[in-house]
Amino acid sequence: MSTLIEAAVGDAAALLSRARSAVAFTGAGISQESGIPVYRGEGGLWTKFDPYKVAHIDTFRADPSQYWSYSREHRRTDARPNPAHEALAALERHGKLSGVITQNTDGLHQKAGSRRVIELHGSSHAVVCLDCETRFPRVDIDALNREHCPPNCPACGGRFLKPTVVMFGEALPGEALLEAQALAIAADVLLIVGSSLQVYPAAGIPRLARENRADLCIINAEPTPFDSFAAVLLQGKAGELLPAIVRAMGEG
Repeated sequence: MSTLIEAAVGDAAALLSRARSAVAFTGAGISQESGIPVYRGEGGLWTKFDPYKVAHIDTFRADPSQYWSYSREHRRTDARPNPAHEALAALERHGKLSGVITQNTDGLHQKAGSRRVIELHGSSHAVVCLDCETRFPRVDIDALNREHCPPNCPACGGRFLKPTVVMFGEALPGEALLEAQALAIAADVLLIVGSSLQVYPAAGIPRLARENRADLCIINAEPTPFDSFAAVLLQGKAGELLPAIVRAMGEG
């Protein structure tokens, strides 16, 4: 680790140590080291697949087989939390983090031990029937999808089984958005990890925190539109940088 990065790690540790209410905001980049590809940027999924064909609600309602065919070939079910997820859970455990606001749907924060997780884009671990509104564990519907694509609802036989994730063209879940906004307003430090900060309305959360005078600490592999507003900026792997920050705080 270079001297400049070590200094920035120390600055981030000091910022979090004196915070009254620190909140984490995470995106796809934090799960990349767990083997889950990012959506944007170099090698991102949306450079290989048209998101409006496989992940738009209108396309899904017209032909759910496009989504379920994509899911059958590309869905990761064996991903495990990496040291970045574990570092955030440790910060919460030691009373240094009020909660995690995430754009991710993979559930890895919860698996790592984080207790207060606000999922702005829903969860990929459940499926809802748009016809009868019955919910099912995703693992059960994935099994059906391997037998017949697209799967039919086990309760009503309907064709429109949808993962409980927010697709393009859908609004964010209102309760989650309100809770995230309340946390952002109350935060004096927002720790941003692995987000391109380009997807709205989710990217409005860091803007809201900044407007309410929170310090931003950004950890990301690539530049973001918010870099010039950051009190601390670290470019690199979250799985290396976050544990280093936790150690520097004496919480490791």
